[in-house]
Amino acid sequence: MGKRKIPLVFITIFLLLLFTAPIIADNEKININTATEKELCTLIQVGPKKAGKIVQYREKHGDFKTPEDIKHVKGISDKIFKKNESIIIVKDIPIVKNQ
Repeated sequence: MGKRKIPLVFITIFLLLLFTAPIIADNEKININTATEKELCTLIQVGPKKAGKIVQYREKHGDFKTPEDIKHVKGISDKIFKKNESIIIVKDIPIVKNQ
């Protein structure tokens, strides 16, 4: 591969990741009781396999009562929970509109 092609490859990979990886805004929360597998994949260190396990657990056991309950899912460690704690919710937060 030529010297000119190497930076082009890195730029292409970067752009693909930028536009295909979901990005969570600072104020966006993930409701683990309603999130799809794709939405759950936006959590840190949660890929399709773990996201599928979360959905399966939820379908078998019902809604999560607290965000910490996600740790009952095989593969979701305390470390993974801590990394996502600030964005995981179990109830929808009502949107308050300024009048």
